[in-house]
Amino acid sequence: MNIRGALAVTLSMLLIGCTSPKKVAYIQNSDTIDLENSAYLYDARIMPKDVLTITVNTINPEASEPFNIVVPPSLSNRAASQTIGSGRALQTYLVGNDGTISFPVLGTLKVGGLTKVECEKLIHDGILPYMNASENPIVTVRMANYKISVLGEVARPGMFTVSNEKINIFEALAQAGDLTVYGVRSRVKLIRENDKGKKKIYVLNLNDANIINSPYYYLQQNDILYVEPNKVKARNSSVGQTTSIMLTSISILISVASLLYNILK
Repeated sequence: MNIRGALAVTLSMLLIGCTSPKKVAYIQNSDTIDLENSAYLYDARIMPKDVLTITVNTINPEASEPFNIVVPPSLSNRAASQTIGSGRALQTYLVGNDGTISFPVLGTLKVGGLTKVECEKLIHDGILPYMNASENPIVTVRMANYKISVLGEVARPGMFTVSNEKINIFEALAQAGDLTVYGVRSRVKLIRENDKGKKKIYVLNLNDANIINSPYYYLQQNDILYVEPNKVKARNSSVGQTTSIMLTSISILISVASLLYNILK
């Protein structure tokens, strides 16, 4: 191997470095934790700015018509509306900053902070007095804009829509193609906004199996995950034009030195 090749190999090794398996593996101490606290089914709660689709179904279709407002095709948001045929779509409901929506017949309803099931019961009980006793209305509530974002050292950063209104941190990272080898697994940052608009940053350690018992294991709508780069990636990112010029200059000096050595020996 010539001097130039040796220099290239040395520089590559310095830039790449070594990554400890202990820093890469997830939930390493899984045999030492108690998962009893994680034995519950997560239900997302409705937040301000959520977009809801609400449908009411009855035995007699005419009984539910006042509660299912149809939007003309030119006014409907197809990404958030439920199509019911002939290009028509049902009205969607944007939750206000005060956690309320304006629902047909019933007027203003406080739905912020409720789960989907609780919201369905609220509407179900509210519309019963407007129907015959023989009717048993079925109310279905869905969150049309449930999404999370994953940024930083992942294979496919981006914003992802959650169709089943439930996603945990590992499922979110899987959507983004998992962390790269440069991602710091012990300091994944979760940016969350509460129903009052206050934002807070939580630091999560994915190496620790106790993450499963964490109140932040399941993500809320509009959560943002950020995976910061390790020191190796930070060093690599600083190898810009100036560093390239320096390496080129060193290579030229070595070539000149080799040439002079061959001439003068």
